[in-house]
Amino acid sequence: MTKQNLFLGIDIGGTKTAVIVGTETAEVVWREQFATEVECGPEKCFEKIKASVATALKQGSIKSIGVSCGGPLDSKKGLILSPPNLPGWDEVPITRMLSDWSNLPVYLMNDANAGAVAEWRFGAGKGVENMIFLTFGTGIGAGLILNGRLYSGTNDLAGEVGHLRISADGPEGYGKAGSFEGYCSGPGLVRLAQARINSVPRSARNLLSAAGGGEKMTARHITELALAGDSFCQNVVAESGMYFGRGLAVLVDLFNPERIVVGSMGVRLGELLFAPAREELRREGLNAAVDACEIVPAQLAERIGDIAAISAAMAGE
Repeated sequence: MTKQNLFLGIDIGGTKTAVIVGTETAEVVWREQFATEVECGPEKCFEKIKASVATALKQGSIKSIGVSCGGPLDSKKGLILSPPNLPGWDEVPITRMLSDWSNLPVYLMNDANAGAVAEWRFGAGKGVENMIFLTFGTGIGAGLILNGRLYSGTNDLAGEVGHLRISADGPEGYGKAGSFEGYCSGPGLVRLAQARINSVPRSARNLLSAAGGGEKMTARHITELALAGDSFCQNVVAESGMYFGRGLAVLVDLFNPERIVVGSMGVRLGELLFAPAREELRREGLNAAVDACEIVPAQLAERIGDIAAISAAMAGE
């Protein structure tokens, strides 16, 4: 490893922030994580980021810094613009703050876009020219690689697919009933389960409650029970998967990608989610476009946040 090949990534989330040093081949050589403490505002978090970055800079010669953060944001101006998971972060000039302090080039990237670049360079999207990366966790968003380049749109809002309405009614996401995110996200799985729970026998309902179901059910409970063979939770996942396929059909028809890479829940649920999604995609999408497109789980799995932040740092390469 040469000192000239180091990049520093900062992954800012609503609960945790990680500072990572990695190589141009995405090998992580140093990492530190701390609670974001959003209630304390961006100033306190920035002080913690600076302390961690100061240690990171001692790892070698850093070429640039990348910040991966949930939107909305303005990557050209380097502004974080009040993301829902970062209350009080209003027009935070994060790139200027870091560059003034570190004298290094700093790049800001939406976390879905950074995840797309990471999977395209180092994961399941290697070797393709047209790829869509989908987050499928707390929400659903897309990063678009089109003709071998990241496409972020006029003001960084390309790929906000969670807002698409894919049903006349249904679980709510983005404040919109029947939205893609309403059906296809961790909270969406919970809402689907809660809406269907009364349709199962009381004995099965009691088992679900004992496993963390009922009103206290979480996406993790549903995932674990579905993977363990619970028929109710598998049906919930299948219903989400069907609507996932309906959303995929819109994306496939619009962008004609070679590959769609799915993170988070896609990695954990695999074919339980993908099989019904592919069936619906086949029904709804244009045959030739569907034939040309693979639907695969992300390869970077739990490393995606770290590699995404490093990939953001490579934006100037």
